[in-house]
Amino acid sequence: MAGGGFTAASAGARASQYESKMTIYVVITCIIAASGGLMFGYDVGVSGGVTSMDEFLAKFFPSVLKKKQASNSSSVYCDYDSQTLQLFTSSLYLAALISTFFASTVTRRYGRKMTMLIGGLFFDAGVVLNGAVQDLVMLIIGRILLGCGVGFVNQAVPLFLSEIAPAHLRGGLNILFQLNVTIGILVAELVNYGALKVKPWGWRISLSLAGVPGVILTLGSFLLVETPNSLVERGYIEEAKSVLRRIRGTDNIHAEFEDLVEASNTAKQVKHPFRNLIKRRNLPQLVITCCLQFFQQFTGINAIMFYAPVIFKTLGFGNDASLYSSVITGGVNVLSTLVSVYSVDKIGRKMLLLEACVQMFISQVAIAILLAHGFKDGQTTLPTSSAIPVVVLICVFVSAFAWSWGPLGWLIASEIFPLETRSAGQSVTVCVNMVFTFVIAQAFLSMLCSFEYGIFLFFASWVVIMGLFTIFFIPETKGIPIEEMEMVWRQHWFWKKIVPDDMPGHGATNEKALELKNVKVAPGEVA
Repeated sequence: MAGGGFTAASAGARASQYESKMTIYVVITCIIAASGGLMFGYDVGVSGGVTSMDEFLAKFFPSVLKKKQASNSSSVYCDYDSQTLQLFTSSLYLAALISTFFASTVTRRYGRKMTMLIGGLFFDAGVVLNGAVQDLVMLIIGRILLGCGVGFVNQAVPLFLSEIAPAHLRGGLNILFQLNVTIGILVAELVNYGALKVKPWGWRISLSLAGVPGVILTLGSFLLVETPNSLVERGYIEEAKSVLRRIRGTDNIHAEFEDLVEASNTAKQVKHPFRNLIKRRNLPQLVITCCLQFFQQFTGINAIMFYAPVIFKTLGFGNDASLYSSVITGGVNVLSTLVSVYSVDKIGRKMLLLEACVQMFISQVAIAILLAHGFKDGQTTLPTSSAIPVVVLICVFVSAFAWSWGPLGWLIASEIFPLETRSAGQSVTVCVNMVFTFVIAQAFLSMLCSFEYGIFLFFASWVVIMGLFTIFFIPETKGIPIEEMEMVWRQHWFWKKIVPDDMPGHGATNEKALELKNVKVAPGEVA
């Protein structure tokens, strides 16, 4: 790392001097920032509910409703197979994918707070259009505006939370974002369940209430202060010092502030952060980030969350039962994310990822077996003996994802990049996530029609691959200060072969720094 005199060794030596308290200010600011997750989660949860409402389908997708009501449907798995219907869900994520590149520039030049505010305004505009929607074009444009809001918010919020939190609490506080995502999904499913009773315009209620989390974030962003990292990066040194004192609850901030300044000096040497991402010293972060986002989507979680009511109706549940079952999975999602908030800074990231792989694999294989048995001999509804275990197993699957790959995909990606490429790295994180979220959203109903029960075996096979990737390539980052993350790559059995030898923080000094932080490195990761 050139310029500024920053080395991981000097940072490691100062790490033991960091002081911080859990201040009320940190809690409040993190809760406000994490409310951006409510926006994202509500959108994930609401789309599947409204697409299962006959009145919504009659207005915008009459061909789907006609096929759904036909008694001679060729396959129970194919009732909702429509590219246009899938575009309603996926257009949001395509817009988020494109907008995140603009959000990266805003985040770097104007700060995390401004990016969140812009995201909230985009989202509010999309809600207005969707609430008053009259035709399919208006519906899709509204979804695109919502997607722009999601792209900006997902760019800024994880960075804000990682930078504002003390190192020993960074995991739990960062997961507040994912917790709010799960709460947003649950709220959307509850709203859908109630809106189903309001005919013929209950779907408008579901779409319009998305404005509540959007307004919360928009107004809440005015109450936030910028992160010290961003203030230093943009040259507001004294203000950064003042904010750091406030959020750490102590005047003894010299060691941490020196690390921020030195990291910022290094960042200023980088004129093209996206180009810098592909240099050897940043390849471990880039590969892990891209793989985490890819694997997160190919667990199959968003297929379930987007289309939970549709899936349950496909499996033979009625309108009320399908929405009720999706509410159950939403509740499991929230409670399980709370497990991650409590355990991520105690158990560590890697153990949670591995345990979840085992749990998700077993549940998905079991679901496939039950569906294969339940729909045999041309049956069009799932017998109770199979339907109830399927709901239970979907809850088991959702719980595993919610305390692992859901929150940790965002947490790890937000904490491993150095300051000079952090906003660009977060942009890549959001971009890759949205690419594959779009792919799954656009393809899932067609895949369900083609693969039938085999769709769960398809996702289970990916779970095996991601488990192996976790074992061999993801290091433990629990408790390591965000500006000292460079030491991790030098200590890892594989990544140390990739990063250049002249990369700062080489050798025994880093081992000493790890000892100072009492970080336990998993077997096989330390040379």
